[in-house]
Amino acid sequence: METSQKLSKIESEPYSDRPLISVVTCFLNVEEFLEESIKSVIAQKYKNWELLLVDDGSTDKSTEIAKSFSSQYPNILYHEHKGHLNHGLSESRILALEHAKGEIISFLDGDDIWTPDFLLEAVKEKQENSVPVYCEATKYWFSWKFPDREDAVSQVGTEGNRTYSPPELIYRLYPLATGSSPAICSILVDKYTLEKHGGFNAAFKGMYEDQVLLTKLYLNENIYISTVCNNIYRQRHDSLVYTARSRGTYLKDRKFFLDWFEEYVQSIKNTDKKLKKMLNHALFPFRYPKVYYLKEVFPGKVQRKLKKLFR
Repeated sequence: METSQKLSKIESEPYSDRPLISVVTCFLNVEEFLEESIKSVIAQKYKNWELLLVDDGSTDKSTEIAKSFSSQYPNILYHEHKGHLNHGLSESRILALEHAKGEIISFLDGDDIWTPDFLLEAVKEKQENSVPVYCEATKYWFSWKFPDREDAVSQVGTEGNRTYSPPELIYRLYPLATGSSPAICSILVDKYTLEKHGGFNAAFKGMYEDQVLLTKLYLNENIYISTVCNNIYRQRHDSLVYTARSRGTYLKDRKFFLDWFEEYVQSIKNTDKKLKKMLNHALFPFRYPKVYYLKEVFPGKVQRKLKKLFR
């Protein structure tokens, strides 16, 4: 059966024959983008979904926008933390999962969007390959702000259109390897799988929330990587990554994550020697900064100065 025929078959099936998907959208002061994000979910060809809008203490019109959609659509549900307080992205996702009724969970942050085919094609690929986790390529969206800058489709940093067994992806992708990790808006994961591995970690409040989840999945589950791209990741200069780098907190955040990673590996009694070697390599600059400087940083500086002298 051709792909278009398969999609048409799924699209025409009654809701009861398709799994309910809980779409988790956490947001904080994104009044400029939230409506577009919500409308991209409403426009999905796959119709058996619920959208959980979790307000992480917004002080702009985001709250009003979310409540307006929730009042109009019975499958769009508004949630917030007690007292309308800000608790961070991880706790907001944890709150959403407590209320999620879907068999499958997906994530769409309040400034990103999906094409109408995202859920339909992702469910098809996930079901055909009988995996608990599906990921795909992501379009990095620059042109929304800079019309002259070309958008770029980023494939997950390994061979696509195949299933990976644990812990293959940990050897290939960030945060320990150099391959691009999947964006959170490109993922479908069974709710049971999230619950089994503990999902998100409330200790992460600004960076590495996604990597905590992905690390658990890489180490424990079969994952299908697709080259399809139906999700669009808006690039902003005030995003968490850009902010961490500009404030100089990125390395501190990375060390916090790597320390957690080491503890997690020990907690699941993983004794993989290659993983241990990669993790030790990643931790080396933080554990032995002077040695790292002398071995890795200083020689490079000397080499660059010599090149300038003998030009």
